[in-house]
Amino acid sequence: MELPDFMSYSNKFSSKGFVDKISRIAKRAGAKLVFAALVLYYSLHSKKVSVKDKAIIIGALGYLISPLDAIPDAIPIVGLGDDMAVLAFVLKKVWDQITDEAKDKAKEKLAKWFDEDEMEEINELLASKNAEA
Repeated sequence: MELPDFMSYSNKFSSKGFVDKISRIAKRAGAKLVFAALVLYYSLHSKKVSVKDKAIIIGALGYLISPLDAIPDAIPIVGLGDDMAVLAFVLKKVWDQITDEAKDKAKEKLAKWFDEDEMEEINELLASKNAEA
């Protein structure tokens, strides 16, 4: 899958827009997508993440919350696939700058929306990221 130019969506990002969108799509999107988005969101406040990478994160989160992207979110199953691809790409790029605090905040928020079985999905994501590190 070729990634869209998600950086052109950086002007679509806002904290309120992100919170509104992620709250609305959480269950439909699944724990992996929501966790990736939350980790990136909480990383925006980290001094460990470079300004350049924060700009990339903002572009990815703007792409996520934009109603106009490569595959509209309203299309069942595949609608959020492009969003997950963008988030996974950016998460991989900045993973070495992600703090445990950002991961913990994301897990804490995730636990409010997902049960334990659904939370297991993020362990797969974390295991693959830790193996790459």
